Amino acid sequence: MHYMFLIYNCEDRPKPGDPRFEDVLTRVNAFADECRRRGVFVAGDPLKPVTTATTVRVRDGRAVLTDGPFAETHEHLGGYYLLDCRDLDEALELAELCPQAQFGATLEVRPVDHIPGLNHGVA
Repeated sequence: MHYMFLIYNCEDRPKPGDPRFEDVLTRVNAFADECRRRGVFVAGDPLKPVTTATTVRVRDGRAVLTDGPFAETHEHLGGYYLLDCRDLDEALELAELCPQAQFGATLEVRPVDHIPGLNHGVA
């Protein structure tokens, strides 16, 4: 079963040049390696800062574009992992191991819905 780990509230992560950056990078890469070792890693990426977001709404057949995220909130989506876990227990175990959670980010673990007839697979 695919589980999406939505990583919130991690905009203050160390950037290259910060003395903490190498340690964080090592821990994040070790987590991805552990997921690969278990055979559950599908994808994972950080997102650019929320200031780079554009929200698209279609109203009366016309696109309305807004700079920034959809909602005013203090927690913003900062990245994700997509993992193919055997069950929710394994997904939650991995969420606890995720370095971003240990650094103060919030992880939302949500099963991916598989809808019959929906063609969203990779070509």
